[in-house]
Amino acid sequence: MKQDILSLENKNVGSIELNESIFGLEVRADILQRVVTWQLARLQSGNHATKGRSDVALTAAKPFKQKGSGNARQGSRKGAQFRKGGVVFGPVVRDYSFDLTKKFRRLGLKTALSAKAKEGNLIIIDEAKLSAPKTKDLKNKLAACGLANCLIIDGKEVDVNFALASRNIAGVDVLPTIGANVYDILRKDKLVLTKDAVSCLEERLNG
Repeated sequence: MKQDILSLENKNVGSIELNESIFGLEVRADILQRVVTWQLARLQSGNHATKGRSDVALTAAKPFKQKGSGNARQGSRKGAQFRKGGVVFGPVVRDYSFDLTKKFRRLGLKTALSAKAKEGNLIIIDEAKLSAPKTKDLKNKLAACGLANCLIIDGKEVDVNFALASRNIAGVDVLPTIGANVYDILRKDKLVLTKDAVSCLEERLNG
């Protein structure tokens, strides 16, 4: 499939042939959902916890004799029914992550790229470089291209001036190819790839 290449000045500077096996797949929501769930599960810290009976700093001595007091029998002050007692079935520290095969993760990334291409929200630019790290200049250029909420993916490394200039622009994220992922691609309206990014993605996903 052929795609036009634009410059940051929103001028057509050529065209590029995109790999159908990466940018032309059938869009399956179930694949995207599984990969996004896997990503978000890995981000959960899982460090929430409450103190159970064995954790609270209270005496384990019997609070009063077994019979004759008129109270229900109790073996310890650590019970949940007492003030400062242990919590029953409270959350414990856990790991939310689960395994997903490399083959499936690769398929998920291909599907996300194909989804953007089919929606018409995939834009290819010749390069993402600036002579100086000026946010105002980059903001004007992106506005001229109609880019407000977008993810820009460059080649193996992101141009330092471009990265610095984009940091203060709301809604604009910049990543190198190695950082390309399904969640970030889907949560942005537009996906912008440089020519280097296209070649790096094809090399990465064809392996």
